[in-house]
Formats: sequence, C-alpha cells, structure tokens
Amino acid sequence: MIALYLGTAQKFATLVEKLRSSNQLRNCRMVAVLLFLLPVTQVIQAAAPIHISDADARRIGRKVWQNECNGTVAGLTSWNSGEDFASLGIGHFIWYPKGMRGPFEESFPKFLTFGREHGATVPVWVNQATACPWNSRAEFSAAQNSPQMRELRQFLAHTVDLQAQFLVARLQQSLGKMLEQAGPAQRENVERQFARVASTAHGCYALVDYVNFKGEGVLETERYQGEGWGLLQVLEQMHGTNAGAAATREFADAAASVLRRRVQNSPPERHEARWLPGWLNRVHGYNSNS
Repeated sequence: MIALYLGTAQKFATLVEKLRSSNQLRNCRMVAVLLFLLPVTQVIQAAAPIHISDADARRIGRKVWQNECNGTVAGLTSWNSGEDFASLGIGHFIWYPKGMRGPFEESFPKFLTFGREHGATVPVWVNQATACPWNSRAEFSAAQNSPQMRELRQFLAHTVDLQAQFLVARLQQSLGKMLEQAGPAQRENVERQFARVASTAHGCYALVDYVNFKGEGVLETERYQGEGWGLLQVLEQMHGTNAGAAATREFADAAASVLRRRVQNSPPERHEARWLPGWLNRVHGYNSNS
C-alpha cells in the first residue's frame, strides 16, 4: 500500500482509516502506528516519478551548462571570486577543500557516487581524493593547465549527459525533503505547486535548474535572518492552480521575489547585490521555451 500511494502522509492516514472502518484492512492499528513512525519522506518517496525523456534530460543539462558555464569546457572547472570552494561540472557542483565547510550543500562528491553507480570511469586521483586538492582560489587558478586539471575537465566534458541525469535525480529526491521540512499547513500546497510546474518539460527544466542553482531550501545553514531562498521557499510563495506556461511564469516571478529577499537579508560584507541582476535574468529566462 505505501509503495503504491501517491499522496502525503496525512492523506494516507485518512485512507487507512477509511479502509479500517470498512473492514478492508486487517491490523490497521499496527499499520497506522508504523505509518506515523515513518518520516514524511519515506511516504513521499513513493510519489509518482517525474517523467522526463532522455532527450529532455539532455536538453535540460545543456541549458544548465549554458547558465552555469556559458556552455564551455573551460567553465566546467571554476572557482568563483569570494567563494571558498570549487564549482565543477555543468551544474557547478560544490567541492570543498580539506577542513573547509560552508553553509552550502557539497554536491560534487554526490555526483561522483552517482557516476560510479552508472558506470562512469572516474580519474584515479579523484577517486582517491577525500576533498578538493586545491585549498584556495589562487591555487586552483594556478593549476588550470596542470595534468590533474586537464584530466578533470576531460572527465567532466565526457559525462555531460550523466550530469544531466544526476540533476534530474536530485529533483526527483527534492520533493520528499521539502515536504519533511515544510510546515503541516504548507505541505499540500507545496506538493500541488511542484506538480503544476513539473507538468511540462520546460517546467521541469525550471525546477531542475533552480534546485541546482539555489538548493532545496531545507538546510538551516542556508538562511539569512531565518529566511531561506531554495526551491521550497519559491513553491511556498505560489498559490495558483493552472498548469503549463502559467505555472512556469508564476514560478519565475516567485523565484525572483525570493532572490530579492535573500539579497536584502544578506550580510552587507557579502555584497550580494552584485549578483542579483544575473540571478534575476536567469530565473526570468524560465518564461521562455527557447
């Protein structure tokens, strides 16, 4: 029953009660107890998967590559000014140096695990590394033509489609995480808004790009003045009912609002206003199907 159910834990509990009252389910009390011992994510993981064709996944990956790296191979290995980590691959997956941890989720090791599981040949030194081998942006920049960096870029250039699949897989997993973090009164709306935007291939691109760009919004460390800026916060701002292009337009507007709030709440020393025009241009691009 849990494996086939497509709704939230609250809705599932209602269904169990109906079955119990109609004598269609034995040992219902035990099922209900087990249900409420489960985190929301274990129920939500059974939700109907997002259906994205291989061709659409590739198109999404190339759009993200254009957004993050201008579609260049050189852009696959970056370390942005003012940041304490390398940004790698089409999604600028974060890789922290040894001993360095920041507020943002480290995603490059997760991609490596995904790649190995899907048969990718990872460079030996990357497999052996427990952290990013370059300790600063200066070291990273100085090593741009080193054998290690060239091998890393070659690996990333040869796994673009796999990275696109990884981005889609991350989106698949994000709904459960967000529903677990959202307040009970918000969960049904978040699930509905997610489904609205995901109803088209272009909407899926917007979701994939934003969750890669600014995260799920579930980490307490990804907050300024108690307010996050991830996919969860964008969906919480949405309340429409129409699917298709209308949903994607509302998503783009909500994302822009959340990003403006992030900049307003950010510590002054981070000077985040310098990034806002590019961020807004990116999310407003969700309104275009090109």
